Amino acid sequence: MEQDTLFQPLTFRSLTVKNRIFRSNISGRFDNYDGSGTQARINWEVQFARGGVGAILSSFVPISIRGRILPNYATIHRDETIPFWRRLGEAVHEYDCKYILQLSHSGRQQDVGGVENLNRKALSSTSRTESFHGFRCQALTTDEIKATVQDFAAGARRAREAGLDGVELHGANGYLITQFLSSGINDRDDEYGGSLENRARFVLEVVRAIRQEVGDDFHVQMKISAVDDNNAVIPWEKKGNTLEESVQVCQWLEAAGVDAIHVSAGSLFPHPRNPIGGFPAEDVIRSYDSIISSGVYAFRNFLLLRYPPGRFIFRLLWQRAQGKVIEGVNIDNARAIKQAVHIPVICTGGFQTASVIRRFIEEGACDAVSIARSLIANPDLVQIFESGMDQPDVPCTYCNKCLVNVLENPLGCYEVSRFDGDYDRMVEQIMSVFEPTGFEPEAKTL
Repeated sequence: MEQDTLFQPLTFRSLTVKNRIFRSNISGRFDNYDGSGTQARINWEVQFARGGVGAILSSFVPISIRGRILPNYATIHRDETIPFWRRLGEAVHEYDCKYILQLSHSGRQQDVGGVENLNRKALSSTSRTESFHGFRCQALTTDEIKATVQDFAAGARRAREAGLDGVELHGANGYLITQFLSSGINDRDDEYGGSLENRARFVLEVVRAIRQEVGDDFHVQMKISAVDDNNAVIPWEKKGNTLEESVQVCQWLEAAGVDAIHVSAGSLFPHPRNPIGGFPAEDVIRSYDSIISSGVYAFRNFLLLRYPPGRFIFRLLWQRAQGKVIEGVNIDNARAIKQAVHIPVICTGGFQTASVIRRFIEEGACDAVSIARSLIANPDLVQIFESGMDQPDVPCTYCNKCLVNVLENPLGCYEVSRFDGDYDRMVEQIMSVFEPTGFEPEAKTL
């Protein structure tokens, strides 16, 4: 293993990770309604640390309650959250695994805002209703932008105080930073809209505010959609940012003090190119009712997917926008960004084959990969690679049932064929994250 590229340490400016496999950002509704964390989330993260990943990139962690996508996600919006994140970090560190917390804000892409946001429009770069689900929003004022910048900085400060290993700015997949960066979404006519330089102003101010808060020796990276493909679902929408524009943004981010770039795709979530793979319409129908009241077009989508003719058309259009590549779908974009910057580049996109990952790293297309679904299917995937196997015996099918179930059900693998058709065994695996509970059993009295 000492000679294997996959298991060579990756050194950033102020952080070293033991191997080149990162657990990518993904998580379920494991926490309390108020954003306080639970033992279930600690159990969830520890299984990947135990399985051998070099670093865990946390789930979407809101830097403010106005910016959460769903309730029951642990937040970092106040100092009272620090002890929980410290406890989680310590649990992960026991396995020589780093923990990088993803600082996030939903912007207009707010699936279920929670009771605090019930009668308020989501905040965004724009006041234009989101075109797929129909999430309504209002453009941030300049003062609100400044306050949000400080919320990101305060989140980074709390992550550092919690003893975590770094933070990642969620600038991909249609959330707030994407909404500022994307020419397909941002329609402002002030200093935060128009030219690419203006659209990048928000995230660059966030990076500078974080550096002022935590200094230069704390790891800060950025997840970016290299190509928006903003018209992939709604053909009459603008295409959004190109690869060339994203390369320029990454160069600006490096100059502002970012330590790594994490390459993804798409101007919304879900998107045909993220997560690449199947479109489990039947599972979507069972969970989509959760957001019908959140978006003005959500009921339309629900009706379209409920009946076979509409389902067939929707799936056909979705798959046509995907292309045929699954494993390494973003690698060409990562390669272009890596050639333009001097900091490490992490690439996400359907990875689960050791030889494929090894080849891309050795070719210089990226420095590491991040994996989500394939690790949900096999949390010990890295140990499987260490044993010399190229793929797991029961690999991820890319069905995406894990992701569509997350709106209402615990996160886990919902492909029953991977459990030989044994539904009870599948459920047992999904529910295992809730053990141990964190409560000691009461002592029995004689």
